[in-house]
Amino acid sequence: MREKDQPSYKQQILCPWWLCFSFDNIFRRLVQNPEQILKPYIKPGWTVLDVGPGMGYFTISLAKLVGDTGKVIAADLQQQMLNSIHRRALRAKVQDRIVLHRSAPDSLGIKEPIDFCLCFWMLHEVPDRARFLGEIFTLLKPGGMLLLVEPRIHVSLSSYNVSVEISKKVGFSKINEPMIFISYSALLKK
Repeated sequence: MREKDQPSYKQQILCPWWLCFSFDNIFRRLVQNPEQILKPYIKPGWTVLDVGPGMGYFTISLAKLVGDTGKVIAADLQQQMLNSIHRRALRAKVQDRIVLHRSAPDSLGIKEPIDFCLCFWMLHEVPDRARFLGEIFTLLKPGGMLLLVEPRIHVSLSSYNVSVEISKKVGFSKINEPMIFISYSALLKK
């Protein structure tokens, strides 16, 4: 599907909040351990943006990795997702490191510079990938990185490749393709 042919945000189907319970379970941690996936890319003290974090599967681990002096901005369109992250952050005692941000349908609405951005299994839900990736590129500090991950079970290789090409057009350089279970992935650098 061409970028301009994609549905508007109002027509776009988002992953419903109640379905995310199925994504966060002990079995997934065996094959997609958040700490193992993210630790090579995150440093203490960093500001990290977790876009479309669902119920916080990666958010809580990111908060632990950035440490007491770091911050994780969890940006989602759905308030139910943010509410779930808040409850989980309280249980994990990392609530002071997480900023919950409800994004607008056509903009992340983040103004703060970031060191790293995680887009895990969500880019296929974004109607205007060029605008979205351009916004992330602008937020990243020089040398900042974006880990883009899409599910093989839901996104075609050609659609994933289009996303990577769009990211290059907005200014990113692909530096690696980390191996992540049942996923296409690209580590991109500003």
